[in-house]
Amino acid sequence: MIERPEAQEGSEERASVFERFRPRLFGIAYRMLGSVEDAKDLTQETYLRWHQADAASIRAPEGWLVAVITRLSIDRLRSASYARENYVGDWLPEPIATDAPSAPDSHVEMASDLSMAFLVMLERLAPEERAALLLRDVFDADYGEIARVLEKNEAATRQMVHRARTRVRSDRARFTVAPETKEQLVERFLSALQANDLDALLALVGDDATFTADGGGRVQAVRNTLHGADHIVRFLLGIERKYGSGLRHEIVWINGEPAVATYPSTKNGLYCTTSFETDGERIVGFYRVLNPDKLRNAVS
Repeated sequence: MIERPEAQEGSEERASVFERFRPRLFGIAYRMLGSVEDAKDLTQETYLRWHQADAASIRAPEGWLVAVITRLSIDRLRSASYARENYVGDWLPEPIATDAPSAPDSHVEMASDLSMAFLVMLERLAPEERAALLLRDVFDADYGEIARVLEKNEAATRQMVHRARTRVRSDRARFTVAPETKEQLVERFLSALQANDLDALLALVGDDATFTADGGGRVQAVRNTLHGADHIVRFLLGIERKYGSGLRHEIVWINGEPAVATYPSTKNGLYCTTSFETDGERIVGFYRVLNPDKLRNAVS
């Protein structure tokens, strides 16, 4: 069957509209799921539904697309809950390579509130709470739009967003820190680590800092979160003394922030990434991903 020219033009126009919103759709799914591959999968599913839908019935394409991928993400997150509960060790989101802020940013939707610390905090929310908070606080949707996406009334939506904000802020205050300040802090930390300087490291790590590692049962990693500067620093120095000559560290940009990528010195491939949460003066959180299944998109 030969497609009529006007039908082909309509298909191309719909594809063009979708591509305009693709970064936002991927950004929603990635933040909801913490998985690049799942986000790509749901973005493609949304694309297929977009082409199968009755164009005449869609008054606001962006709202329609956001609603579809948000609902798909909620369903996927619910189905993934059993796997998360039975994951070996701590679960961390999949790191994703991003440009430094000074570089031209062609992924604006991915640059907003993408830090590992923020994604980890989202894990304490139920799927619909997570969607409501992201749509409101990251993607600046109004309450009426969020209510339509979640198929709830506006009052219930406002309450859900308020409850979600309270839950993610209850553990530790979030700090707004300039990217260059974070980068300088990470550089100082890496220099002190490589110099085996215990005192310098202790001065850079907060007293109540935490260290979380995700090996997924695939590689060796600490199974429980480490707490306290002294415990964390001595653990990291122990690794460096044991394996330091076989490892190479490099500062990269991951999830919109400076991080450390660690490579084996003797072979190709990424060994792990370490992301940091800071208060502008000291490091208050370490997030190390070692699971090789999660490192495919961590560096450019």
